Formats: sequence, C-alpha cells, structure tokens
Amino acid sequence: MYLNKFVDEVIEKDRKIFFNDLKSIGNENNLNSADLSENKDVPLITDFTEYNPFHLGHLYNLKLAKEKVPDGIFVAIVPGLFERSGRGIPYIMTRYARSKIAISLGADIVVEGPPMGIMGSGQYSLSLSAMFKSLNTDYIPRGYKPFKGFQLILDRISNGFAVSPKPYKIIDFETKEVFLDGKLEEDNYVIASLSKSMNKIGFNFKNKFIFIKRIENVSGTAIRQAIEMENFDNLSEMVPNQTISILKREIAEHQAPLHNLRSTESILYTVNNCSYDELISLNLLDKNTANNILKMRENEAFTSLDEVINSISQGFSTHFQNRILSVLEARINKNTISHYIDNYPSIIRVLNYKSNRVLKIFKEKINRRVELW
Repeated sequence: MYLNKFVDEVIEKDRKIFFNDLKSIGNENNLNSADLSENKDVPLITDFTEYNPFHLGHLYNLKLAKEKVPDGIFVAIVPGLFERSGRGIPYIMTRYARSKIAISLGADIVVEGPPMGIMGSGQYSLSLSAMFKSLNTDYIPRGYKPFKGFQLILDRISNGFAVSPKPYKIIDFETKEVFLDGKLEEDNYVIASLSKSMNKIGFNFKNKFIFIKRIENVSGTAIRQAIEMENFDNLSEMVPNQTISILKREIAEHQAPLHNLRSTESILYTVNNCSYDELISLNLLDKNTANNILKMRENEAFTSLDEVINSISQGFSTHFQNRILSVLEARINKNTISHYIDNYPSIIRVLNYKSNRVLKIFKEKINRRVELW
C-alpha cells in the first residue's frame, strides 16, 4: 500500500518537473568563458548507465575507466524522470537512491538522464548523445559483449565513424557497407546506436570511447529475483555491499523495491478519460491500441492493469508493451516529446556529487549553470 502510493507520487511529481524543464528551454545560457579556471582542462569520463541496481559489472567499468584516466572526473548519467528504463520497466529504486550508491562506489558526479521509459530507442539515443555533448565529454566508457566480427565495428567507431543499426544488419553510416548480418545484443546495440546519434548531432566522438569487455556471471534477472525474495545472501555474489545497504534502507522507508509496480491510478485515468485524438497524440501510442482502448471501454470502464495490457497491440519491439504502459502513466504527447528532445538537455540536474571541490571542477568544465537536486 505504501509503495503504491509512493509510485503515484513519483509519477505526479515528475510530470511537474518535466513541464517545468520545458518552460526553461531558451534560458539555458552558458557561463561567461572568462569565468573559467584551469579546471576546464580536467577530463570528464562520462558514462551512461541505469544502475538498476548498481552491480559488480558497473563497478568493474567504473574502476577500469578511472584507471585509464586517473586525473579524470567520473560522471554518471542516470536516467531520470518517471523512473522507467529504456525497456519501459520500472526501476528497482529511485534515481536519487541509485545516485547515492554510485557516489559511494566511486562516481564523482551523478547527473539526471532523459526519461527513457516514455521514449523510443532512437529518441533516447539522441537525448543521451546531446547530454554527452553538453557535458563536454572527453571519454565514454561502454561495456560490450565480444563476438566474431564485432571488433571491426568497435574499431570503426573508435576512429570517429558512425555505424547504423538496421533491422537484421549493421551498416557503415557513410559507405553503407554491411559490417554484420543479424541483430546486436542490447549493450552492443546501444554502442552502435550512440555512434549514429552522435554523428547526427555533430558530436565528434573520435578516440572518446573506452570499450570494456563485460564480466561474466552478473545477471540482472537473477538480481531482481533475489531482491523479490529478499535473499540478500545470493545478491551479495553479484552486487557490492553498498548496493545492498542502500536497498535495505529504501525498503525500510517504503521506497523500494519498485520494479513490479505501476501507477495504476494514472494509467486507468488515461485510458478511461482520453479521447481517440488524445490517445493517438501520446508518444509511441499507435492507432490499433487507441482503437482497442475505445472499443473495450464501450461496455464498461477499465478497472485493472490486465485489462489495459490486453488492449495494447503487438509492437515491433519485445519491450513495446511496457513502454506503452509508461506512456499511459506519464501522458506526454508526441509533439511535446519532440520539442523536449530537440532542446535536450534544457538543464543539467545534478543528483549527487562527491564533494564541493568536485562540483566546482564539474561546473567549470561544462561551462553551464546546473541545478542541484
């Protein structure tokens, strides 16, 4: 009961933050370059990661990146508004809890990333690329899963050339040469997609990527199962102690685990009250789903999430259903999302930081005003 109420509050609060961010578009002025100090030369290692939750694979990436750039500031971009992953699935803990874990394990700054759960993969790839560019990123650590032929793609990206993920093949963005037939696994797909998006917004990523081979025996599914059963002994084999400690604290404060919870109130309000035009205007929502919703509510109003799920059409992605549920929660339309992405990030929101000294260096490096959480 407490958790359901908490989720409802999170969705409503984040809607307000989202629209306030939209209002700030046009006011994101850079600082005067004359105010910069020698800190502008400190390299920024910027990593996009969901930390859902922070596991030993994340820790390995963080430590290895800092070893390769020992004088750098490690910045984690942790997605943000509406607390939904790129798959549209609720996070285990809030972004603020995830940022506390990241700082406790070696990150220097944690900034809020885009609302991935209500976007398509191309949309959030563009938003992430814009964040990398806005932060004046020097290095980008990315975990990957090696397989035959993928090194050629990584070499191409390292040299500053984009590749384009197409259905069932990967091609060179410039020459159209086919590098790979078939689909990429998720982490590898993100790398390819980022190169295309960075190229599109004019961000030079040559020699910026630090590619790190993923470690074995860390399973997100197994971690979530252990959390559901509160089997923290098994969890300790895959996540650091700090993750377990903060997770336990969040559970005690009725703020976790959240990954199986939806704002049912928000979703039912949307499907029971929106007209066809209002439904079809929502980001990612298709005509078939809108028609299904109207047809099913002709007899009686929706009363459960299962009824809503049954009205969602089959999308191209296996994650389509969860993304649509997230869209129905947030109620953000296509035009608004496009405007948001075109101007992203309208604000650099810092969720957490290691020290005042690190925050000062970060501000001077990015040369933009920031908002502290």
